[in-house]
Amino acid sequence: MENAIQKAQSAKATAGKPVTIQDYIKRMEGEIKKALPSVMTPERFTRITLSALSSNQALQSCTPQSFLGAMMTAAQLGLEPNTPLGQAYLIPYRNHGRLECQFQLGYKGMMDLAYRPKNVNTIQAHTVRENDEFEYELGLDPKLRHIPAKGDRGEPVYFYGMWRTKDGGYGFEVMSVEDVRAHAQKYSKAYKNGPWQTNFEEMAKKTVLKKALKYAPMGTEFARAASADGSVRSEISDDMFELPDEAIIEAEGYAVDEETGEATEAQMEMDHAE
Repeated sequence: MENAIQKAQSAKATAGKPVTIQDYIKRMEGEIKKALPSVMTPERFTRITLSALSSNQALQSCTPQSFLGAMMTAAQLGLEPNTPLGQAYLIPYRNHGRLECQFQLGYKGMMDLAYRPKNVNTIQAHTVRENDEFEYELGLDPKLRHIPAKGDRGEPVYFYGMWRTKDGGYGFEVMSVEDVRAHAQKYSKAYKNGPWQTNFEEMAKKTVLKKALKYAPMGTEFARAASADGSVRSEISDDMFELPDEAIIEAEGYAVDEETGEATEAQMEMDHAE
């Protein structure tokens, strides 16, 4: 993969033109094709990536190495970055004084990856409202029961995420509205604006679902994929998950919930809606 980068640099140097990230992407179409699953064409993935670049000036200013690292992470996971599907995001970050690109897993992307091992039968996240029937019990015989009220359900009081395997195993996580707000205030750099204020329920459901999935028997593949959430890598490899993550200092035009890895920016608010 590094050869594609070198070829792009050499071609532009010979022509006396500056090398752009777009040039790197076009030169790496062969590597993108190898990385993508059969359900997605390299032409579509390339088009989506170029569209993400053209719509975000800060992304164009990122180091090419970090952008390509985030791009190839999305490709190897088979997730579309920066689209209304909300699967994944390529986010510009200020890291040690320079813009670098971070890969972030979206709510829908996390759901997609969680279903891939085929041993999980159900993955859900729901809002419990004050007029619903709801009870849960922890301990050696955990229980979860939720019957939504008919008519006016009232205001949210709890959120829960749950999973069930095909052989009957299950797990869940419950958080009250107060728990979620305390979590958001602690971890989110944009709690006072963005989706935490305009789309609180979707952000809350991602938070509790991600907590629940930590205990699901997803296998090493899902664990490695989840570990890529929030990563920055300036190298390219046939296995991006083997490369070390690099430090993040502050977002450029974005904020991130450090627990959920959720990107928060005005233009992404609708992406998180179900």
